Amino acid sequence: MLRIRRIYDNILPVNKSTLSQVQEILRSQFTAVDEKEIDHIAEKLRNPFKQRFRTILFVAESIKAKVRGFAMLLHEPELHFAYLDWIATASGRAGGGIGGALYDRIRREAKALKVLGLFFECLPDDAETCPDTAELKQNRARLRFYERYGARPIVNTGYESSVKPGETGMPHLVYDNLGTGKPLKKVFARQVVQAVLERKYPDYCPADYVEKVVTSFRDDPIRLRDYRYVKPAAIVTTVESRSEEQIALVVNDRHDIHHVNERGYVESPVRVKSILKTIEPSGLFTTIKPRPFPEKHLHAVHDADFVSYLKRACAEVPAGKSLYPYIFPIRNKTRPPKEPSVLSGYYCIDTFTPINANAYLAARRSVDCALTAAREILDGRRIAYALIRPPGHHAERRSFGGFCYFNNNAIAAQYLCAHGKVAILDVDYHHGNGGQDIFYRRSDVLTVSIHGHPKFAYPYFCGFKEERGDGDGEGFNLNIPLPETVDGERYRKALARALRRIEEFQPHFLILGLGLDPAKGDPTGTWSLTVKDFAQNGRMIGSLGLPTVVVQEGGYRTQTLGKNAFAFFKGLIEGTAHWADGRHAPAHRVHGVTFRETIVPEDSQRVRRLVEITGFFHPEEVGVAEELVVERLKKGEASGYHFIMADHYGRLAGYACFGPIPCTASSYDLYWIAVHPDFQGRGLGHRLLVESERRIKATGGSRIYVDTSQRVQYASTRAFYESCGYRLESVLKDFYAMGDGKAIYCKSLV
Repeated sequence: MLRIRRIYDNILPVNKSTLSQVQEILRSQFTAVDEKEIDHIAEKLRNPFKQRFRTILFVAESIKAKVRGFAMLLHEPELHFAYLDWIATASGRAGGGIGGALYDRIRREAKALKVLGLFFECLPDDAETCPDTAELKQNRARLRFYERYGARPIVNTGYESSVKPGETGMPHLVYDNLGTGKPLKKVFARQVVQAVLERKYPDYCPADYVEKVVTSFRDDPIRLRDYRYVKPAAIVTTVESRSEEQIALVVNDRHDIHHVNERGYVESPVRVKSILKTIEPSGLFTTIKPRPFPEKHLHAVHDADFVSYLKRACAEVPAGKSLYPYIFPIRNKTRPPKEPSVLSGYYCIDTFTPINANAYLAARRSVDCALTAAREILDGRRIAYALIRPPGHHAERRSFGGFCYFNNNAIAAQYLCAHGKVAILDVDYHHGNGGQDIFYRRSDVLTVSIHGHPKFAYPYFCGFKEERGDGDGEGFNLNIPLPETVDGERYRKALARALRRIEEFQPHFLILGLGLDPAKGDPTGTWSLTVKDFAQNGRMIGSLGLPTVVVQEGGYRTQTLGKNAFAFFKGLIEGTAHWADGRHAPAHRVHGVTFRETIVPEDSQRVRRLVEITGFFHPEEVGVAEELVVERLKKGEASGYHFIMADHYGRLAGYACFGPIPCTASSYDLYWIAVHPDFQGRGLGHRLLVESERRIKATGGSRIYVDTSQRVQYASTRAFYESCGYRLESVLKDFYAMGDGKAIYCKSLV
């Protein structure tokens, strides 16, 4: 059994293995290919326009991830053409089967890109230009294969002319109109040929040769060779619309054992059935059976005593009965209560999430589903959907509530953390307090939640915008609380802000807590999102282009659950395809930065951590940096130290410290400017310097002095100041130590 899969990068271990196999096929089948070109395939995928083409790679692989063949397509979006760079099978046998499946996929992709034609090269099939019998047979087989699709060599041009004297066997340029039947225009053909020769063969084809070949295209329309192997009536005249890679659908097959038949309990089995009824017939999904995972994955995010309690307590409740917490003792970890009805309140955050015989079993299977979906992502799939209940985003490290028992999002995120940074985006109507609690002090997982403000929405005690993370996690928790009345347009503004933060974090994976309760008429929410809004939200999230695990959370209006879910996933696929088809220029500028002059007590430790983590300063210098903040806190402006603090979503990203030089009329010293390594090279240092200069000038300052070491390690620092208009005034030789002088720079603000 084979599947054709697109490879976007070499981040995942499975993709690294796949690319290695592709490279081996190239080496074995095309011995003349430059090794450098083979080695740079991964770089072409990561930097798609470095060679002024966007590289698209498809592989045909077995169920055991053995690569049987591959095809590489180059896309030129401005000239609107595609070029088939490589198509090869591991066996080296061309023709139907694997080669045919790959070429069909390439044609669908090219058609979806709305190109005006697909081009590629084929070696000649005439005995005069190819005297080798075996090679001639292969060449004829290839051109026979392509003729089945109407693709034929361009004739009456100089494309086959030799670059160097004595060269023979130059390739044909083949054109496939992708079933449109439209003739190939001269102007377009010339643009294509010039782009191919200049970009693919820059070191081989001199400019005069390129010019000669381009101007040899004189016919309009361009002529194609007559059919040689296939009758025109037998060619494939249509190209199927692009079939997107299906979303892996992992359904909790034990969810319905958890059925609380009590009035007002909206978290019922019909939720899953309502969604499945709509999405299963769509063809967008392929069902994957949940795999069992060991309990260690629960313990990675939940305390062991909490996990043990849930397992034991559920087993002890009689069938058909439910235990609701009603007493909430202060959580003294060393003295938990003994009475079961009281102990439930020790671990629960509300009065409406019961303990019963099947709660643990259903929740445990939800965990398996979320991990199975994450495993699908690690196996190379782009989107996986864990359709589960009970949900999980309200479960904290050592507590349950809000119909949630284990935090499926957090467990999946922790599982993926071994392979790269993870962002959790919670779009449920209610705050994702569980993810916030679990990752609040960590910087490798970004938690973002869009939700109803806690002043009116569950869970009430958290979800405020001031909660931004703590310690190493400072700045890595973003809450976007919204008012009671929110329509689609208002929601999309909040979503755009969330996506900007995720883009800046540059994660390798996205975990999406999909709540459908922002929908109009949901019994647990107050917002009014429609089917069209869910589709547009999906497109926006898909435009991140990240490998995504979607985990089902809330959504309780069963009449619209299926329609909203289907619209969301259709939009998600469209957004992902749009991302895949577009340019991705790296965003170096940091967004979301705010500058402040006021110093708060927490800044002393923040500055110390930031200066330490740069790895650039001696311990004594780190101590001085902290002391200046303390001095400012004690004495205010009388200290002579002024600060510009750059906060990025509550995290200190960089700062500058300056002050007037005593006994001068209007000269200032720039004492410190430091930027966290995560933000270096992205323009923040320059912005801090500009803000400092602006404030100094506003207070009457006319000259700024800054000094730095002459050591080699400070070469980049000196270059930075020079690039910002500072000139070297003097050098104090051996000032810091023998061989370590002080370089003094100055900039006039007048």
